[in-house]
Amino acid sequence: MAEELGYREEHTGGSVDIYLAGELDIYSSEGFKEKLYNTADTTDVDLKIHCDNLRYIDSTGLGIFVGALKRVKGKNKNIILINLKDNLKKLFIITGLDKVFIIEE
Repeated sequence: MAEELGYREEHTGGSVDIYLAGELDIYSSEGFKEKLYNTADTTDVDLKIHCDNLRYIDSTGLGIFVGALKRVKGKNKNIILINLKDNLKKLFIITGLDKVFIIEE
């Protein structure tokens, strides 16, 4: 059985901080997609996605990140991925997505 994805959102003055935990895959993605896209559409600040407790992302999860990035870039904002584990960072590098997302330690 797939692990549920933990999602917590905090609105600060200059950004929306999103905290993820668990696995982002085809099974956990639908609710996450709805929440992330809604946040991307209704805020005019950068999205900071904290990945300290995110263990896995599949292609569905990557696609959701790309879709959200398109939405925030339309407002001249960014998605910043914070504390990606090495295996996840490698996935972004292999796919070339490290060139379009801001990745911070």
